[in-house]
Amino acid sequence: MVENGKPDCSPEEETILRRAALEIADGSLVNLGIGMPTLLPRFLPAGLDVSFHSENGFVGMGPPLPGGTPDHDVIDAGGRASTLMPGAACFDSVTSFGIVRGGHLDLAVLGAFQVAVNGDLANWKIPGKLTPGMGGAMELAQKARHVLVITRHFDKYGRPKLLPECTLPLTAKSCVDTLITECAVFRSRKGRLRLTSVHPEHTVAGVLRGIAVKVEVQAELEPWKEVTV
Repeated sequence: MVENGKPDCSPEEETILRRAALEIADGSLVNLGIGMPTLLPRFLPAGLDVSFHSENGFVGMGPPLPGGTPDHDVIDAGGRASTLMPGAACFDSVTSFGIVRGGHLDLAVLGAFQVAVNGDLANWKIPGKLTPGMGGAMELAQKARHVLVITRHFDKYGRPKLLPECTLPLTAKSCVDTLITECAVFRSRKGRLRLTSVHPEHTVAGVLRGIAVKVEVQAELEPWKEVTV
């Protein structure tokens, strides 16, 4: 996708977003974590009726505000100027987290630094690097009815992000229901992530390369599908 004349995501990230868009059900209430998840609305199929929740205090988040600044009246959870859709509702943080803690979110879409094969998630802190804090991720990862994690398959050093166990500080334990990368889809089955779909440009062996733990592979892999424009 292009914004202000410049691509704002890589081809690999666009593949992830196009595949992840198919996980959004019509009529659902969805929270988008900071980073790549905030780009997801641009890839949704036409005609889908979805309400986006932002934990800083509203339901009905619309597209980012072009040329906006973080001091605009309406910002998303990452501080980016946003818009409101018709029928949106604004409220205080107590109400917003009441929605989260009450289990009213159908889906939370989060990024990740690491994911463990048992569904543990680490997405808020890398030791030695400045971080503003965990934010709402800890609550979202535990309370949403379904947690979808979208992330690049390998980190910048070529190491897989799916691990036997996370080595970074945890956001939440055993919370990941679905993991989508540019290479594959993994879904939680009996407390462990199982490989269920592989991108046609990749192979099962390539997807599992370097993962230092046995990952179950679904007997009949599902065809790779993604939103097209």
